[in-house]
Formats: sequence, structure tokens, C-alpha cells
Amino acid sequence: MASEGAQGHHFFLANAEDTQCFGRVMAAAANDGGEQPLVIFLQGDLGAGKTTLSQGFIRAAGHTGAVKSPTYTLVEPYENLATPVYHFDLYRLADPEELEFLGFRDYLEKRCILLIEWPKKGEGFLPPADITINVRVAKREQNQVTSVGRQASIVPASPRGDQLLQTLLGLWQNQNKA
Repeated sequence: MASEGAQGHHFFLANAEDTQCFGRVMAAAANDGGEQPLVIFLQGDLGAGKTTLSQGFIRAAGHTGAVKSPTYTLVEPYENLATPVYHFDLYRLADPEELEFLGFRDYLEKRCILLIEWPKKGEGFLPPADITINVRVAKREQNQVTSVGRQASIVPASPRGDQLLQTLLGLWQNQNKA
């Protein structure tokens, strides 16, 4: 279910499977053939579902092996895909300058998708996001039944992000009709 509000478009995700499904649909929308890196910020508290969403995204992009959280490695590369995906988790970054030592600028010189968890930890060194996804625990009341799941709120921040959101909305609507 999608809705629009002051902080972008909101999607209620009932469980981990819905969150991975959302990641898969997001990957399909992100396949825009752009020549510049597509920068996607993933924000939310610990355990909110950022990595679960990323797992769905990376599998849909064509990765068939395990999708590991980059919590300790800071980046997990998935380079053997039609469009390489680099999944960053900056939670353990002590200083944004550490991105220089990781060679972060090199990622900005190629056609790829950057999924970046905890982007605030890299402020000053990260490029602006094309789109930001905020994931949080949420409750939904429907037919006098309260269910707990996740809410993904999407805020585009560039023309490419606007296009990605429009494509995502169409794909998500079609997904939920099936």
C-alpha cells in the first residue's frame, strides 16, 4: 500500500518478505541505464529493515549468492551485474574522512548503484542522494486490526530520483495487483 505525505511517498511493508519485495521492485525501477552513479541513501534505526531491503534489491539486480551486511567491511561490492551495486554501511565509520581511505571517489567515476546505509556518518564526503529511503517500524490499522510492520518513506532529491520514484510507483502498483 502506497500513500503520499509531507515527507514523500510512504509504503507499508507488513513483514520481511514485503521489505525484500520492495527492494526487488526498487531495483527494477533503478535500472534506468544512466551513465552516472545512482546514489540511494537508506536511513532508519538499527533493525528497521535497511539491510533486508538491500538484500531484495541486490538479488533482483542479478546477484545469486549470499547478500551479507557490510557492517564490518563498510562496503560489499557486487560487480558482476549488468549495473554494479556497491552496498555501504557507514554505521561503524568513526570519521567521514575514512571514506577517502576506502577510495570512495573511485566509485563515483563509474556507472553503478550506491546503496548507502547511515549516510549521515559520511556527511561532507558523500555526493548528494538521488533518492532517500527512510525505513521505520510502523503500525497500520485496517478493519479494526492493528498490524506492525515497516514504513518506507521515499524522498527524491534529483530529477533522476523523481523519475525513479515515478517508475517505482507504477511497478509497485502493478506488483500489488498481481
